Amino acid sequence: MQCYQELRFKKQLITSKLIKEIYLGTDDNSKTLLELIKYHNIKVSNTLAEGSIRNFSITENYITKFIAQENKANDIYLKKLDYKFLCDFESYLANYWPKEHPRGMSQNTIMKHIQRLRKIVTLAFHMEWIDKDPFVRWKPIFEKREREFLSKVELDNMELQKFELKRLERVRDLFIFSCYTGISYIDIMNLTQDNISIGIDSSNWIFTQRQKTKTKVKIPLLPKAQELVNKYINHPMTIDSGTLFPKITNEKLNCYLKEVAYRCDIKKNLTFHMARHTFATTITLSNGVPIETVSKILGHTKIATTQIYARVLERKISEDMINLKDRLR
Repeated sequence: MQCYQELRFKKQLITSKLIKEIYLGTDDNSKTLLELIKYHNIKVSNTLAEGSIRNFSITENYITKFIAQENKANDIYLKKLDYKFLCDFESYLANYWPKEHPRGMSQNTIMKHIQRLRKIVTLAFHMEWIDKDPFVRWKPIFEKREREFLSKVELDNMELQKFELKRLERVRDLFIFSCYTGISYIDIMNLTQDNISIGIDSSNWIFTQRQKTKTKVKIPLLPKAQELVNKYINHPMTIDSGTLFPKITNEKLNCYLKEVAYRCDIKKNLTFHMARHTFATTITLSNGVPIETVSKILGHTKIATTQIYARVLERKISEDMINLKDRLR
């Protein structure tokens, strides 16, 4: 009777099935957070990259642990989500120490987890599973981090370094190739000879698609990059795999890069992703390439994303100001 009266008050269509669903708690207003997450996982399974799906899975794991600790339950109704839930979840992540990690989560990592939760909850709001968006007053607070890159001197030292171990030489070559093309690890691993074609300037270009964003990119091959392609064109490992460069896992690649950095006397925490920063900053912007061109080569959909990668060096500022002085004179 109470369910019937509620439907009358809301002026909704009254059916025996709807009354039964409300009574048993199986209607849309009784959906739970884990039901929403399950629906979201099915929805994005064929649209997001494997890495993005894995990141959502990690966030889901933290949400489950938080609900179990705070609410002493396995799940929570969506209508129970409010601003306090978000604040408590943020505090939980800030005090959580991941197993076998040297330290707790950084502020930016915490914000990333909450942003993923926000995307999931926003989906529920758009599907009208919840009446109000608990994130409407929540603002992400990120710590500004300077993205490291190799200077011209450090890059030259790495290129000229001789390695006794072939595995280190291959890792160095992959890193250098990325420095001169801006291509990420996973996209380099997928490159084949079919990706190289003659471009508009009658020279070799790489035509590929970013796995992360599905954005098509066209990259002219600079002489150093072409030299590395030629080096491995008849290499046994590339002939076997059918790819442009020898295959290697991301974990091993970044592990061996630490050895490469030590041999080259580079004090920075060398990771493969630093090669894209080096391409954006040292190779292109510092040599006068417009940021719009750099953004297009990197496969970014927004200039703001490229600005995170790229920084104008003091040397470039000095050169530009000298040119300005000459014009004013």
